[in-house]
Amino acid sequence: MAIVLGENRYGKAGTRLVRVTRDGETHTLADLTVGIALSGDLAATHLTGDNSGVLPTDTMKNTVYAFAKEHGVGEPEEFALRLARHFVETQTQIRAARVGIEAFGWERLGPHSFRRQGDHTRTVEVTVTVEQTQVVSGIRGMVLLNSTGAEFHGFPRDRYTTLPETTDRILATEVDARWRHLSDDADWGKSHAGAVEALTRAFVTTHSYSLQQTLFAMGSRVLTDRPEIAEVRLALPNKHHYPADLSPFGLGNDNEVFIAGDRPYGLIEGTVTRDDAPPAITEWYP
Repeated sequence: MAIVLGENRYGKAGTRLVRVTRDGETHTLADLTVGIALSGDLAATHLTGDNSGVLPTDTMKNTVYAFAKEHGVGEPEEFALRLARHFVETQTQIRAARVGIEAFGWERLGPHSFRRQGDHTRTVEVTVTVEQTQVVSGIRGMVLLNSTGAEFHGFPRDRYTTLPETTDRILATEVDARWRHLSDDADWGKSHAGAVEALTRAFVTTHSYSLQQTLFAMGSRVLTDRPEIAEVRLALPNKHHYPADLSPFGLGNDNEVFIAGDRPYGLIEGTVTRDDAPPAITEWYP
């Protein structure tokens, strides 16, 4: 039996960056958490401790701040591409660089005053290899709820099934969505806003017989509205709402009073893709 080194990578995680762009008295704000992972010809450091090919992770952190100063940030996809290309182009031992970004939104209150937006977090994952580039955008933490227009019935039952069928329920979820772009050249801001709008409108306008059906409708709407996107992956936890039993108090409950469940919860995951989309160059998940 031989023991061999498998796939490996290393990098700097959790680099916090706030970049203020000053245009006279009017400022703009970029608030990011950046993660960098490099892979390539790195066997020596694992097998013998030879660090001649190991760019320090502290250097990666410093590069994030220096690039923010020298080039600005712009859209998160743009910043991630610039960083990933830099490491592949300047480090001959590196074959692939993956840069992940969480971007936090701020609402302008004045020329230099802001309020943190908390309805969702924008995400980006860029992978640059010597031959190819892949851009995955997304959102995390967007909570959506329909107070009616949702059913769930016709499911199999066994001796352990207690869930009643319903033709009128609350449907709520916290969207974790990722979408892979067809190229590394797009109007990133417009694309992101359009994809979020498509996800939201599909949730609102779909009469749901299952959260799985709603997932497919959301992914389909993104691909219909955004031709630059190849595929969409969604993870949708079912944020259960159970009608409260008010009968001990002599009261009825016509789908008006609910217990908001925390856990356990159903988790629905799926991919919606164009049948002619080129394959991904590396795996990615919501």
